[in-house]
Amino acid sequence: MSAVRDILVRKGPTLISVRPADTVLRAATLMNDEGIGGVLVMEGDDLAGIFTERDVLRRVVAGGLDPARTTVGEVLTSSVVTCEPHTSIDECAALMTARHIRHLPVREAGRLVGLVTIGDLLAFQVSEQQTTIEQMNNYLFDLR
Repeated sequence: MSAVRDILVRKGPTLISVRPADTVLRAATLMNDEGIGGVLVMEGDDLAGIFTERDVLRRVVAGGLDPARTTVGEVLTSSVVTCEPHTSIDECAALMTARHIRHLPVREAGRLVGLVTIGDLLAFQVSEQQTTIEQMNNYLFDLR
């Protein structure tokens, strides 16, 4: 059964993060530059939270806050759901669906080792399905 570690191997080890003291403007600019919907918020080696597009809309824009003066630490999501590298892809998908989240940090032995997104899960599942279809086609055509 496929696990989160399989996605992390494909993605590589890069983690994009900001600090709680960084401004929302800096975080949003980084997210735009990287083409991502969220960043990890790190205090040294510790995960302080996550800051996503939803946080920008719900807490900054709807709250009438100035992104150049508001720190990420004031508006981040601090109760972050995480998983481990051995967590199955199906478990992750179910967790993300049930909790209505799109970003899932991955911890191993208490240390942050990666981040998977709902897009990562979908791409991985599609790739596995395509491989299965190809194998079935090859099998069927070899029977002839």
